[in-house]
Amino acid sequence: MAEKLEKQGRGLNLTAEVLDGIERHTTGAPAATLEGRIVRVADRIAYMNHDIEDAVRAGILSPGNIPASLRAAFGERGSERIGAMVGAVIRASGEDIALDPSAAAAMDELHDFLFDSVYTNPIAKGEEGKAEALIIDLFRHFTDRPEALPPEYAAIAEAEGRERAACDYIAGMSDNYALSLYEELHIPGLWRERDSGFRSQRTNG
Repeated sequence: MAEKLEKQGRGLNLTAEVLDGIERHTTGAPAATLEGRIVRVADRIAYMNHDIEDAVRAGILSPGNIPASLRAAFGERGSERIGAMVGAVIRASGEDIALDPSAAAAMDELHDFLFDSVYTNPIAKGEEGKAEALIIDLFRHFTDRPEALPPEYAAIAEAEGRERAACDYIAGMSDNYALSLYEELHIPGLWRERDSGFRSQRTNG
């Protein structure tokens, strides 16, 4: 999709090595280049720490819930965890990108902990249906009204079908943008303004 969705459908002029890194940055065989392989490790470090911070903000997790062995391995705070994981990559890497074996085992343990405590947590799973309904609603909106798509996606709709265009457009949305767009489509403007005023009063009160 990087070859289609940017620059009004012309795509990005990316090398084969960059495209390979994009394709392999999470699963499958290692990327062909060192740059692609380091991005894969960096992505894993980033998403686990980001998910911890999100879970803490949502009240699903507290830092003290993380097993003591993992806090001893990586530290108590997010910056300490990231520093420890990055350091483990630096120490183990030479001609190839690698992870210190003990750090790799601890990262696997942390992933398992997050899977059990966050990703499948009843609170988080309880919100999953709402997110799915929102995405389905946006998909139906744009497949029913392809004229509402931005020009570059309208071109995709004409060439590959409105379903493909709607999927590509929604896939590129941030969470906040998707929520804002859903509100714009379904909640009257005066209600949104009133709710925004109430939220501001509660924040400043």
